[in-house]
Amino acid sequence: MLPYDALEALARERLPQAVYDYFAGGSGEESTLADNSAAWARLRLRPRVLRDVSSVDTSTELLGTPLRAPVLVAPTAFHSLAHPEAELATARGTREAGSLLVLSSRASRRIETVASHAGPWWFQVYVFRDRGLTRSLVQRATAAGARALVLTADTPYVGRKRRNRGDCSLLLPDEDLLANLEGLTHRSLAEQAPDVTFADIDRLRQDSGLPVLVKGVLRADDARECLHHGAAGLIVSNHGGRQLDGALATADALPEVVEASEGRVPVLVDGGVRSGRDVLRALALGARAVLLGRPILWGLATDGADGVRQVLNFLREDTSHALALAGLPRLSDVGPDLLAPRRP
Repeated sequence: MLPYDALEALARERLPQAVYDYFAGGSGEESTLADNSAAWARLRLRPRVLRDVSSVDTSTELLGTPLRAPVLVAPTAFHSLAHPEAELATARGTREAGSLLVLSSRASRRIETVASHAGPWWFQVYVFRDRGLTRSLVQRATAAGARALVLTADTPYVGRKRRNRGDCSLLLPDEDLLANLEGLTHRSLAEQAPDVTFADIDRLRQDSGLPVLVKGVLRADDARECLHHGAAGLIVSNHGGRQLDGALATADALPEVVEASEGRVPVLVDGGVRSGRDVLRALALGARAVLLGRPILWGLATDGADGVRQVLNFLREDTSHALALAGLPRLSDVGPDLLAPRRP
């Protein structure tokens, strides 16, 4: 696989400018977007020496699902903007890499069709203004084989993007834009509900019978409240810098959320992860796995399912290489002692 910057540059060449800006952009002045990657780089590693790393194992499991590496595919919308095969290609590439797909509610292909191409997958949920629409999507995802739900909790309204050049949804035909929203009487009903609360975690659990993870958690008090309402996992995320600009980077928020979870549920993290070293940093801070958003879109845009598979395989191999250089033959050997004290 190309280095991340080169991969993004190639995807940019192949995408219309408005589509590239839609995927790449952050909210406000994009300070959080920039800080997500910079925050991982600020964490210095303390490798061990004279350890036998002739064999390195990156495999793990998450909520009962075995994975080749602690790297998942984050939910992102409208993959048909990136490639004609859209989420079908993403699902195949993810399956072939031995990873797990989190399918967006705003996918541009039907849930059931994507599921037929996927390996293990979770379904990302927005609580819409039309609660009946949310319930219908959850029921369909459950019937199609989703193993968990991921409630996106940080989007009561959509953050304003500085470099958006209009509404990218206008570039989508209705069969893509409304792929999973048939019967919708007005598009405003498919907007996120601003009155979503912790009680919606309970409702989603009851409606689906599936474990519910909450995505968008950046604070200990929110983490504890999510657990009180039965969350099966927490995802530390600032929506890739696309919501409240100035929100802290996920690497900076992760330790607080991990501490609040007290080991009761897995804590995952996304935002700015670009290398195996970043994966090690996340694990050393207490995460069980990371999720990739934009890198998957760039891989999809450049080479469809093969591009997605290559991105995931590269990060798995880079994680294995980083483990070996750190003197750690297994993921379970990664602990907080891998990180140097933070600089004042």
